[in-house]
Amino acid sequence: MVLFLEYPKCSTCKKAKKWLDDHQVAYTDRHILEENPTEDELREWIGRSGLPLKRFFNTSGMKYRELQLKDRLPGMSEEEQIALLATDGMLVKRPLLVLDHRVLPGFREADWSEALGL
Repeated sequence: MVLFLEYPKCSTCKKAKKWLDDHQVAYTDRHILEENPTEDELREWIGRSGLPLKRFFNTSGMKYRELQLKDRLPGMSEEEQIALLATDGMLVKRPLLVLDHRVLPGFREADWSEALGL
């Protein structure tokens, strides 16, 4: 199963979606604002990714800057950070590709190709 979480107005998400379509990858599309990842999903996906929790934050987003998370995150526990991510899809790094064996925040063609066995 391939789950693709996106914000449709995001140019990187559009590029990633086109890439998936061009490579004929079947996926389930999910609007990250209409159906924000839950705390349980995020906890599982972060663990499956093998990446640091910070990689799941959209550090270039307006919401991230507005909430001054660059300064606040270091003082927060992992559970508090996950709970915060679950409150607003705009805080989550996108697009997010969720596979059975791996989770990839952001779009890097080489990483996606390797993860999908293309």
